[in-house]
Amino acid sequence: MTAVTMARFGTRTGGSRQLAGTGALLRLALRRDRIMLPVWVLVVAGLVLAIPGALEQSYGTAAERADAMRSMNANSSMRALYSPVFGDSIGALSAWRIGVYASVLAAAMSLIIVVRHTRDEEETGRQEMLSAAMVGRRAPLTAALLAAFTANAAVALLIAGGMAGHGFGGALALGLGVAGTGMLFATMAAIVAQLTESARLAKGLTSGVLGAAYVLKAAGDAGTGGGESVLTWLSPLGWVENLRAFAGERWWVLLLIGGAILAQGALAYDLAGRRDVGMSFLPTRPGPAKGGLATAGALAWRLQRGSVIGWVLGFLVSGVVFGGMVEGAADIVGDNRNTRDIIERMGGQSGLTDAFLSTMVGMLGMVAALYVVASVLRLHGEETSQRAEPVLANAVGRLRWAAGHLVIAFGGALLLMLVGGLGLAIGYGKDFGPVMGACLVQVAAIWAIGGLAVLLAGAFPRAAVAAWAVAGVCLAIGWIGPALDLPQVAMDLSPYGHLPKLPGGGMEWAPIAVLLAIAAALVAAGLAGLRRRDMTT
Repeated sequence: MTAVTMARFGTRTGGSRQLAGTGALLRLALRRDRIMLPVWVLVVAGLVLAIPGALEQSYGTAAERADAMRSMNANSSMRALYSPVFGDSIGALSAWRIGVYASVLAAAMSLIIVVRHTRDEEETGRQEMLSAAMVGRRAPLTAALLAAFTANAAVALLIAGGMAGHGFGGALALGLGVAGTGMLFATMAAIVAQLTESARLAKGLTSGVLGAAYVLKAAGDAGTGGGESVLTWLSPLGWVENLRAFAGERWWVLLLIGGAILAQGALAYDLAGRRDVGMSFLPTRPGPAKGGLATAGALAWRLQRGSVIGWVLGFLVSGVVFGGMVEGAADIVGDNRNTRDIIERMGGQSGLTDAFLSTMVGMLGMVAALYVVASVLRLHGEETSQRAEPVLANAVGRLRWAAGHLVIAFGGALLLMLVGGLGLAIGYGKDFGPVMGACLVQVAAIWAIGGLAVLLAGAFPRAAVAAWAVAGVCLAIGWIGPALDLPQVAMDLSPYGHLPKLPGGGMEWAPIAVLLAIAAALVAAGLAGLRRRDMTT
């Protein structure tokens, strides 16, 4: 349906010439993303399909599921973190547990695809070269949206097929809801890519809208138990929860999602036809290359400060929310032994409250790994976009240039855990010292993942994107591994599996020292590779 609408819009504004070359560009996009797209699709769908089995272990009877539903709906922090529970079946609980988060991942996947094949192509100059051939004005945008549509369609099919055993209607609704959210943010990214001058800014602004959508949903659900808050309905993520998969599906919500996709797609197409290749409606203001930008480190801070500030605010808010949930941990778990076991596998055996708090600390630590990877790979982005060359052409060595970005990456990760710990302590209202100590312990694992990203970006730049896969695997192991009761050898594949479970557990300095040494060795090897190799190769 979306592709047909695109074609019709292109016909009205210049006929088939507007879309000439779309098929070739689509094949090129799918070929370039032949590894990234399957990984994203399998991660998004795999997380959804892993949840029912874990829930069946935790809530094996109807009475346990009904009790869990009452407990979750009575806790405003849990409603804010996930969403209200609309049914006590395994399918409904699965949609509650993972539906919104799968939608966030689908949205992130989609915005990356669209920006990568639109604004990023223009920024690097490849689009100008391609446009010299028989390529229509709107063909690149169409190909990017079709690539996103292909990925989201695959996600929808996998989710619907894998969840069909719990109810075909609910499985179809969940799959379409997740994929629809992905396409909604794909068309939003298409609009932003026309407005901005850089791929980085396009990704940042669209990600900011995604974060704001989650905050709106969380605020609305915290205040109202039925998902009917105005704030919830203002958020596209709130639309997914109000689709109510496996709990009396509201199919008309899909019309709301589809209407937003069509409206945003039409606007993106209109904007694409009004500008020249490489130009934007919101040009970047030129800045002076003096004063505060006189050093490589100051330039790196100028480039990454917006990202750092956004992450810091997000960690502070998340810490406060997580901290507010700790006192109600016993009520959330109730008498369910399986759920208690899962929390204790994640957070240790030191009592339910400490184990729950340790689990929340671990979640912050795993998410911080995404920041450190993104910040380190900014080096790779500056190099491939050829913005590093003018800097290195002056009296700035490669190591000095890299050091500016790495200080922000590794120092920023430390700052995030300090701010997250502060938020946890504020929300919990006690144990400031133990909470901050537990957060600081996570830094060793975060830096180890960051060190691997430095190694890939410095010595093996063609494989730099694999750092995202490593961070994603560590996140998946820590998040769903305890629920699936993975063997310890699998849990130990993640550096987080070697950290002491704090607060409550005993401090172990040996694994911290080993992880820090590994991080230092990886950074040194990456910088050595960067120093020896040619740039942009």
